Amino acid sequence: MVQRANLRVAMSELHSMLLVDDDVVLRERLAKAFRGRSFEVRTAGTYDEAVTLAQVESPEYAIVDLRMPGKGGLELVKALHEIDEHTRILVLTGYGSVSTAVDAIHLGAVSFVTKPADAEDLLAAFERAERKDPTNATEGYQAPTLARAEWEHIQRVLTDCGGNVSEAARRLGIHRRSLQRKLQKFAPK
Repeated sequence: MVQRANLRVAMSELHSMLLVDDDVVLRERLAKAFRGRSFEVRTAGTYDEAVTLAQVESPEYAIVDLRMPGKGGLELVKALHEIDEHTRILVLTGYGSVSTAVDAIHLGAVSFVTKPADAEDLLAAFERAERKDPTNATEGYQAPTLARAEWEHIQRVLTDCGGNVSEAARRLGIHRRSLQRKLQKFAPK
């Protein structure tokens, strides 16, 4: 535990971080948590804002949300890696899949974390990535269960439909009442 605490102290001494997420509340909560850990944090809500900030001053660490309006997180990972290949990029998403994690790693991310995640989870992911061979960056990533993958897919479709249950049910090819029953359940682990 002492070694882990030392790693966190060393990791947070005068390091810059770019937080990119379209969810303002989550972005600001994480920014506050990292500032409390002595990181110099800049935030962005879109691909364009993030690229502009990175071109002005390339961050040492970046946390990138996978799904954002306009250009998404994978495109941003690629752009940040092209700006500075030494930036350690972590992809954060509510919709995790092994193929997306592999894509993110191939584009330059050091790891992949599914939401919900707090600052401690993200720091731990950076630490795991720094301790291991970059070719095994998805090590420790557990594929979601079938129930969790179904729930995430339903949430993604529902979000794409602006919360309209009838339209989401039509796109999913299931009855509206069946979808409503599924939505009443808590997210599987």
